[in-house]
Amino acid sequence: MQIRRDLPVFVFALGASAELGTAIFDYPGHSVVFKPLIMIGLMAHYWVMSPARSRLFLVALFFCWLGDVFLIFQSTDPLFFIGGLASFLVGHIVYIFCYRQLQIIPSSKELLGSQKVRFAFPIILAGTGLVTILYPLLGALRIPVMIYALAITLMALTALFRYGRTNSTSFLLIFIGAVLFMVSDSLLAINKFHHAFSAAGALVMLTYSVAQFLIVEGALAHEKKGD
Repeated sequence: MQIRRDLPVFVFALGASAELGTAIFDYPGHSVVFKPLIMIGLMAHYWVMSPARSRLFLVALFFCWLGDVFLIFQSTDPLFFIGGLASFLVGHIVYIFCYRQLQIIPSSKELLGSQKVRFAFPIILAGTGLVTILYPLLGALRIPVMIYALAITLMALTALFRYGRTNSTSFLLIFIGAVLFMVSDSLLAINKFHHAFSAAGALVMLTYSVAQFLIVEGALAHEKKGD
């Protein structure tokens, strides 16, 4: 039984580390094998470890997996990038609803109005700042990218506003995961639209894999008792 419970994490780790290796050593052809394993492993991990097994959360993970698959083929046809963008957009929107479910309401420890504004400001600044820089370079993708940036910013803000509405472990895991997701997408956007740099693929994959793992672990931690 222990082997069965650990197997999904092994599949995730294999996919993430192998995909990181393909980015570092520039073997993009291997992505079709390894990249889909990242979210497959995490979906299986959540299914095995969660007594609640939220279908909504599994939907979010599925659309992230679909986004990964589309982006594997983005170099062959621009429509695959659009498909990946749309899939992750749906994933972020579903994550927002999931984070709202993964809360204890009412709560006397949640952030006050002024605190929400103060702590949300850096996240909003990061999201709008990047779009402002990239806007002249986006061409026909301006509207889709702006919508996507809004969605991922709201996803991170929803993770922030869980403070005091869940145990500290769940809050930290999901919040750090959401911020890393923003970092990963920002690096991808900078590399694609602004200035390509050699370490982009590895950094995007590293931050993305860690982000998704932390979000799943945070969802699982919410179901556990304790602070």
